[in-house]
Amino acid sequence: MKVSSVALALALGLAASASQASSHREAPAISRMPALDSTDFYVFRSYESGREGFVTLLANYLPLQDAYGGPNYFTLDPKAVYAIKIDNDGDAVEDLTFEFRFAESTPAVTLPIGDQSVAVPLKHVGALASGNTAALNFHESYSLSLVTGAQRSGNRTQLGDFTKPYDFVGLKTFGSADAYSQYARQYIAEVSLPGCASSGRVFVGQRKDPFVVNLGETFDLVNYVPVEGDSAPGAGDGGGFPGGISQSSDNDDLKDKNVTTLALELPISCIIGSGNGVIGAWTTASLPQARILNPAATFAKANVQGGALVQVSRLSNPLVNELVIGLADKDRFSSSEPKDDAQFATYVTNPTLPAILDLLFRDAVNSTLGTSISNLAPSNLPRTDLVAAFLTGFAGVNQQATVTPSEMLRLNTAIAPKAAAQQSAFGVAGDDLAGFPNGRRPGDDVVDIALRVMMGRLCYPIPVGGVDTDLGLCTSDDAPVGNVPFTDGAPLDASMIDSQFPYLKTPVAGSPN
Repeated sequence: MKVSSVALALALGLAASASQASSHREAPAISRMPALDSTDFYVFRSYESGREGFVTLLANYLPLQDAYGGPNYFTLDPKAVYAIKIDNDGDAVEDLTFEFRFAESTPAVTLPIGDQSVAVPLKHVGALASGNTAALNFHESYSLSLVTGAQRSGNRTQLGDFTKPYDFVGLKTFGSADAYSQYARQYIAEVSLPGCASSGRVFVGQRKDPFVVNLGETFDLVNYVPVEGDSAPGAGDGGGFPGGISQSSDNDDLKDKNVTTLALELPISCIIGSGNGVIGAWTTASLPQARILNPAATFAKANVQGGALVQVSRLSNPLVNELVIGLADKDRFSSSEPKDDAQFATYVTNPTLPAILDLLFRDAVNSTLGTSISNLAPSNLPRTDLVAAFLTGFAGVNQQATVTPSEMLRLNTAIAPKAAAQQSAFGVAGDDLAGFPNGRRPGDDVVDIALRVMMGRLCYPIPVGGVDTDLGLCTSDDAPVGNVPFTDGAPLDASMIDSQFPYLKTPVAGSPN
């Protein structure tokens, strides 16, 4: 197989970028449209008891939600089309597209003020609970459709209309976190796919952001030593790299943030098509091409939009666009498709980010260790190790029958899921084939995984079935720091995630805070 230059470019970019943060505000245009900004994407075999025959796909949108952000809180764009796409034959073109379209309505709750009936200014005017939403002055609903074939030209089937739960505005409104959880779970619905014997499930609603990352200090020129500072994570003994960062939830800048999740659980047998059981997947959001503002705006018509749909957001693996694509082309990447990824090859055939990390840390590393490493970045160019890890998959693990180097999460649906207690946060590198980069689970610590892979971890033996195995992709001489335990110090594992659909935790309450 001949690997294209885009494979080399994007592979390096994926590994490098995922080491820094999640995909929040990754391009100039999308940073101005937060309701369409995809933050994280997950694809994994369901590990809820009794649901092992299903795949779960989670697409998170609307980043960095402060739970107290009232009075209008966090709604998705009713003019947009949000999509979760699956390629099941390896050509980097979607075969199944699940489209979400949102609508808003208000019952116009009024109060008698003197002899006038006056509309209230708030979205709710009293306590809310499961089965009791009479005090809600705002409703958000959505329709779900399945497009078989290419999204723009395939066959469309309406799967149903559903309701999105109100955001977790606070404990006085909902009583408790448990009460909000019960309220939100009533909006999990069954969904039937055409020709499929088993029903899937769908949920759209606010969740606690599951991603953990040392966000602020990372983007301040990596303002910490990104190597484990203890003899073992969480040991607190300072027995690791001198001055290295220790694992602490205090390093997670997203610990008090929420996101809005589009969640699907789909029967495996109905999504794998005629391929080899490995699927590729990504999420997008699109808007009509033209928008005209209404100079006399109303709730029902603040603007008029029309024209062809234009994709403005795209995400599969985290942070490709933030730290790989040049600033002038970030918006182009947001509007592109995996099959056309060759257009971005020049940004990483001579990568800049590894050079930046080398400039930031080489002198400090050599001074601390008394070494004379000439360059911290791996020298095995082109980086075929990263091609296998992030763009083509590994043969026999998560490689599709037809190999098209492209930016997609790839999941081998034949590999059995692991219960939460058995999962390794390091996925395949932790001898857990059910984890990243074979898909991605919410408890996979992709920051640490990808940082280590970027710096050459695959040039050293990795555990496969309990045996250290040389992958033959590169050698230790190519990666002088490839066996170093790089980390951002923000711990993540499956114990921090729920073990049933939609897996992500109840959102942070807006009050008290």
